[in-house]
Amino acid sequence: MSLIEIKNLVKTYQTGESSFNALDNVSLSVEEGEFVAIMGTSGSGKSTFMNTLGCLDKPTSGSYYLDGIDVLSLNADRLSEIRNLKLGFVFQGFNLIPRTSAIENVEMPMIYKGIAQHERLEKARQALKIVGLEHREHHLPNQMSGGQQQRVAIARAIVNDAPIILADEPTGNLDTKTSIEVMEFFVSLNEQSGKTIILVTHEPDIAEYSKRIVRFKDGKIISDELRSKAKV
Repeated sequence: MSLIEIKNLVKTYQTGESSFNALDNVSLSVEEGEFVAIMGTSGSGKSTFMNTLGCLDKPTSGSYYLDGIDVLSLNADRLSEIRNLKLGFVFQGFNLIPRTSAIENVEMPMIYKGIAQHERLEKARQALKIVGLEHREHHLPNQMSGGQQQRVAIARAIVNDAPIILADEPTGNLDTKTSIEVMEFFVSLNEQSGKTIILVTHEPDIAEYSKRIVRFKDGKIISDELRSKAKV
């Protein structure tokens, strides 16, 4: 079985007396080590799909297996555990805790995992070193640039060694130069560390860093393109 196996996924929203399908019979498989970009305009279904992948929202019908686990059969506690073990999240808005230092932000997923403090500090420092921010571990988010904040967020996403990174518009708040730096780091994570990366973006130049581009429209997948070479 693939690392991610989704079949006939439907997500229906009710608005008054009418309803619409944000996801309309979506099926997709992702293998370990892939770098997939999810593209589509606003309202295409890509964000709903990403929320489902991240175990943040349940579909109306269909199936979702994550590393062989039937995600849709799990209760809230098990879903939280799966998110912590299997998934690392990177968001457009960084989602760092404002009055908390870089290293403390990176520690957060390990606190939920119950890891001892000395081990948390060691792993958080290593993760910050990987993203080139070992010299910023005691800085607060408002003392760092947008690019540095996003790298802290990436360090937080990889610190538990989750096999899958879900990145939702990770360059949306960054300038062009910083966006390139962040995307080059994602490429490195994929090619050198073997992370499976699934990235939502509406920017074609950002999608070109991936090795596969899946396009959504009106809740359906309209194309699934394998690329011979990712942008470097």
